[in-house]
Amino acid sequence: MEPLIEVQGLHFRYDSGPEVLRGVNFRLFPGESVALLGPNGSGKTTFVLHLNGLLRGEGLVRVCGLPTRPEHLPSIRRKVGILFQDPDEQLFMPTVLEDAAFGPLNLGLDPPRALHAAQEALALTGMSAAWHKAPYHLSAGEKRRAALAGVLAMRPEILVLDEPTTYLDPPGRRELADLLRRLPQAKLVVTHDATFACATTTRAVFFREGRIESEGPTAELIRRLGWDERLPPAEPAP
Repeated sequence: MEPLIEVQGLHFRYDSGPEVLRGVNFRLFPGESVALLGPNGSGKTTFVLHLNGLLRGEGLVRVCGLPTRPEHLPSIRRKVGILFQDPDEQLFMPTVLEDAAFGPLNLGLDPPRALHAAQEALALTGMSAAWHKAPYHLSAGEKRRAALAGVLAMRPEILVLDEPTTYLDPPGRRELADLLRRLPQAKLVVTHDATFACATTTRAVFFREGRIESEGPTAELIRRLGWDERLPPAEPAP
């Protein structure tokens, strides 16, 4: 099986500063959901910004068989949908429906098809009833789902979610986890939330100082890292 994402020997530094990525190797296969774990500043977000060409370092980054060279970026950005940590960075149109339709229109869909794609995505994320609302009137959880609808309306093959539980209360985190499990796309989830990682991914990699230091099944890696104390206790057997 060919990987959807293949990264080999990726190095990157901002301007003349120290290296932020120091030889990252990674592959994501169709249907996989992978958690990207690690302390703040370990390179996780910098890494995922390479996957649709927002950043370009030294090394190989190939998405759906296409190297992230300028001539391939329009195609790659149709394939990789990124949900940023702060949904306010992605919600800027007057209404939720207009926001969800913005991406499809930018991809060249005519207005009726873009509207249909937006309505489908809002239904999928449970936001159909809020289509007429201004994004700034939404709760934190609703903003997250509205921003995700805007990503899904472009029908990407890969979803990248950067700290998606930020600002969410426990019910909001559970709703988002349930939604992600229903989505068919391959997923990369950058998170510090051990419970959320276990609920939404089957494999995890751990970043430290710009490198992938370890990887394995999500729950197993979390135990090895000593993060399992962040997990709720198991329910007793009936």
